[in-house]
Amino acid sequence: MSLDEKFQKAAEDIKKLKSKPSDQDLLEIYALFKQATEGDINTSRPGLLDLKGKAKWDAWNGKKGVDKEKAKEQYVAKAQELINSIGLN
Repeated sequence: MSLDEKFQKAAEDIKKLKSKPSDQDLLEIYALFKQATEGDINTSRPGLLDLKGKAKWDAWNGKKGVDKEKAKEQYVAKAQELINSIGLN
């Protein structure tokens, strides 16, 4: 299975977790997905009152410089870690 196929499968599987991961895990998965699919962040930081938006922006910005292939590998590994700890429906 190619890296792209593993990435797509992980993206599908992450939606089937038995329970919601921690906020920190969700931010990590979000940031890796965005880095893998879009590359370095390309938007300005959300405003002061958008706490969720800022957290997501900060998480993605923290992956700046990680190449798309490496981000896909990290995403697949993180997804597998969550699947192993939480389980799938």
